[in-house]
Amino acid sequence: MSLYTRLQQRAADGKPVRIGLIGAGKFGSMYLAQIPRTPGVQLVAIADLSPAAARANLERVGWKPERAAARSVQEALQTGSTWITEDWQAVTREPSIDIVVECTGNPVAAVDHCLDAFAHGKHVVNVTVEADAFCGPLLARRAQQAGVVYSLAFGDQPALICDLVDWARTCGFPVVAAGRGHKWLPHFSESTPETVWGNYGLTPEQALRGGLNPKMFNSFLDGSKPSIESAAVANATGLGVPSDGLLYPPASVEDIPFVTRPKNEGGVLERKGMVEVVSSLEADGRKIPYDIRMGVWVTVEAETEYIKNCFEEYNAHTDPSGRYFTLYKRWHLIGLEVGVSVASVALRGEATGVASCWNADVVATAKRDLAAGETLDGEGGYTVWGKLLPAERSMRIGGLPLGLAQNIKLVRPVKKGQSLCWADVAMDTTTHAYKIRHEMESMFAPAQAKAA
Repeated sequence: MSLYTRLQQRAADGKPVRIGLIGAGKFGSMYLAQIPRTPGVQLVAIADLSPAAARANLERVGWKPERAAARSVQEALQTGSTWITEDWQAVTREPSIDIVVECTGNPVAAVDHCLDAFAHGKHVVNVTVEADAFCGPLLARRAQQAGVVYSLAFGDQPALICDLVDWARTCGFPVVAAGRGHKWLPHFSESTPETVWGNYGLTPEQALRGGLNPKMFNSFLDGSKPSIESAAVANATGLGVPSDGLLYPPASVEDIPFVTRPKNEGGVLERKGMVEVVSSLEADGRKIPYDIRMGVWVTVEAETEYIKNCFEEYNAHTDPSGRYFTLYKRWHLIGLEVGVSVASVALRGEATGVASCWNADVVATAKRDLAAGETLDGEGGYTVWGKLLPAERSMRIGGLPLGLAQNIKLVRPVKKGQSLCWADVAMDTTTHAYKIRHEMESMFAPAQAKAA
């Protein structure tokens, strides 16, 4: 039975899936826009640091004021409306809520929200993939121990890539490579919130109209977000990662199966079974026609002559050898698609992507020469960007996860382009985020040391 049919049945039975949303920013607002159009679900509560901003975003996406007029969670349940609060624990601890959608974009806070939701029997759809990138395997384990489901968010590219990988493997294809597109030139790694819009391709007016956060969008441009999302995919699917960071091979959609092959066969991969990100720009900055910038893809291999012939007979999209085939989606709709995760978790008990191993890490890397005493400003800021590395290499160098490189001071200088390590910073070791990361490193250390 389809998810939509089952949602319709929940609506007919008067038993909606009850949801709590933490964080009503851009991503959350996109999901909010779809909730009134989805049967069988009720958004019981929204927790946001600024209830006024949350209400403004509800108005922006077209909610009628009465839909969010509940003065308590009890009133929301009685009337089918939504309660807005500053208290996130009122959401994670409310017995009537089935699923918490974590949408803050703050990785340290997201870990708190996820752990508390697990402890109170809540499934979690985690939009804050930054948290998943540095401790996803432990979050997944904690959820399993609590008997709940932890999931990446459909609409965000990692869950869509995981879906393509699952499709390929379920069909019997070996996955050669999988990933997303991106607008990339090497100097973008130095981008700051002041330079982001020109490089990104939006005007300041467009950014203002959309309520877009320059720091957040800069995290896409400077390579941090592609690294974070690639780490989430690698840890969810078991795919490997490049030994010294993403390569960003430029390619049109037509050329993806050509470049996402092993080096000894004319591609860019160190080996088969890797994550990678394809650039929509040539090295000289020229835009590639029919690019994959906003999309996702998976490249698979025909292991027999018969399968290769099938590719040819059905005019499949392959490399010149006919052996490597790429399936792709050119677009993703971000928060507009989160309902798929909510329905999958609630109705099937199935995540739309969840960490199963620790293959990849994202290490904070200096955008410029940094001096002792400076405060790191995290993902998308002025000081560091995130570089994707194999987890064993990150462990070996004591790499500082990008998700924890926010509002902490350097205790020694770091050169531009250098990966930061724990010894470079005065880390706050009291947070749940630090503790769960430390626990994960301890748990995986023997295997990583052996691999090294």
